[in-house]
Formats: sequence, structure tokens, C-alpha cells
Amino acid sequence: MSHRVVVDTDTGIDDALALLYLAGRPDAEIVAVTSVSGNCAERDAVRNIGYVTRLLGLRVPIARGAAEPLSGTPRVTRGAHGEDGLGDRGYDRPMPPVTDETAAELLVRLAGERPGELDLLALGPPTNLALALRIDPGLFTKYRSVVQMGGSGPYTIPGDLLMTDVNTAGDPVAARVVVSAPRGELVMVGVNVTATTILDEPAIAALRAAGTPVARFATEILGPYLDFYEKERGRRVVPLHDPLAAGILLDPARATAAVLGPVNVVREGSLWCARLMRTPEGLPPPFPYEPAPGTRVVTAVDSAGFAGDFVQTLTRA
Repeated sequence: MSHRVVVDTDTGIDDALALLYLAGRPDAEIVAVTSVSGNCAERDAVRNIGYVTRLLGLRVPIARGAAEPLSGTPRVTRGAHGEDGLGDRGYDRPMPPVTDETAAELLVRLAGERPGELDLLALGPPTNLALALRIDPGLFTKYRSVVQMGGSGPYTIPGDLLMTDVNTAGDPVAARVVVSAPRGELVMVGVNVTATTILDEPAIAALRAAGTPVARFATEILGPYLDFYEKERGRRVVPLHDPLAAGILLDPARATAAVLGPVNVVREGSLWCARLMRTPEGLPPPFPYEPAPGTRVVTAVDSAGFAGDFVQTLTRA
């Protein structure tokens, strides 16, 4: 099956890797890209979209999106991504040509023009999606599928770490709009599975050895990412957060287990997260929660298979 994909992204390092992966897959076509603040400021996110699409030789519409969340203080999660989102490697990133439409307007127009034909891949905070839903509350019913990198999966067994993702935390108000919207299919690929999908040292060496422009760029931007995760994991490995969401959009069988159920945006400690309202046993939690349409929440993945496909795709001439 061929996929025509609209990508909404805050264009940090793993977002850029996801774009490289999509562009390298013969069964995928990137139709348009929209920017949002998250891993970096929106102005950097759109410049990074321009840099990556030029590297790939892609000429697709680019629309600028939200520079701040629907409410509250903007929360830019630079961390491993550096100030500019691509690890501060000093790339020349001029502002690319952009559409006269906002990101939300473009998302709505494309879905209305080609209902049932396009897939929406959301890789950043869901601000643009929520703004688009304000324009067209039935937006998600017009995309063939909506795959979101975000969420934390179901509740875990006692003693396990409750993980939160920066996309939901970046705009919890928008996340609430998204999880409550009518939909055809909404798939949530959360940190419960992306954090376990690892690009290890042999895989990174294979990327480095390939020598193609795409593989060379991927290796360059992985440097700061590796430095960051080395301190966290004790090895030079990185999780493939956004690329995994792209992989599951193209190959749903990469998700080896998923649960269909309501998702609520809840506060855990100092952060907000999107949590499937199910216990590890698959039961509803023993406390009141907001009813919501069913979201397909991925709970297990073929991590090794996807990592291998990712490396093969980026090293293909």
C-alpha cells in the first residue's frame, strides 16, 4: 500500500530522521510539511524543514504553525536537540518558501480536498492539530489515518516508571482536544514503546560507513543526541522516537500489540501526559475519567525489525 503523508513536526533531531526515513521508503510520499514549536522554536523548526527537504530534493508545500501552546508559557524542550533543533552543527538554514496558509489551514484544506487519501503523521506538540480541529471538528475523519508520536501508554504495574512525553507536556490543552476528537483511526505511538526502540552502536557504525549524503547527515546530527543519551543510558545509543511512529504508519504490523480505548490527559507529578485509561490487566482504572473515542494505543513493537529497516532505508543509495 502506498502512503501519501502530511507531516506536522517540531523538527528536532529525531523528527529529521523520520523525514529521511519517509523519503527513503518507496511506498511513501511526503505531501506537505508543517512546523510547530517544541524541540526548538517554531522559526527554527521551519528552517530545519527547509534544510532537510533541500537535502532530499523534495519540493513540497511547507506551512508555518504555532509558535506557542494554546495556553500557558511556551515550553521549548531543547535538551539533546540543541538551540537550533539539529544539534547546533552550524548548518546554513535560510527560511524556506512557505505557503500563505497557516499549518492548521493547510491540514484542513488537504484533508478536505482528498478525503480518505492522506495519512497525517504528528511528531510534535499537537497545537496545530487542535487549531485545525477548531476549523473542522471532523478533520480526523477525513484522513485515512492519524498517527501521533505521543502519549505514555496504559498504566504500568506497581513499581514501574510512569513515563511522560514532551509532546503532550508541551501543550496539554491541545492534547485534550486531539484525544477527544471524532476520528477514523487515531494511533498513538508513545514513549512506552519508542523509548525501547534503540539505534545501537553497530547500527550507527553502519550509517557512518554508508557515506551517502543522507547517511552522512544522519550521522552528523546523531552526535549531540548520542552525547545526551550516553549520560542517561551509559552507552552511545539513541531511541528512535519519531522514526518509529513513521514506521508504524507505513507498516502497522510493526506494532505487535495495541489496545483500543479512551485516552485522557492527566497530570503526573509536575508534567502532563496522555494516558490510556486501562490498567496493565486491560481493565478500566478504579477512578473516574473522561469518556473519549477509542484511540489505538501501541503497547509493543518489533523494535529490532524496525531498527534494521531504518538503517537499511537510510543507507540505500
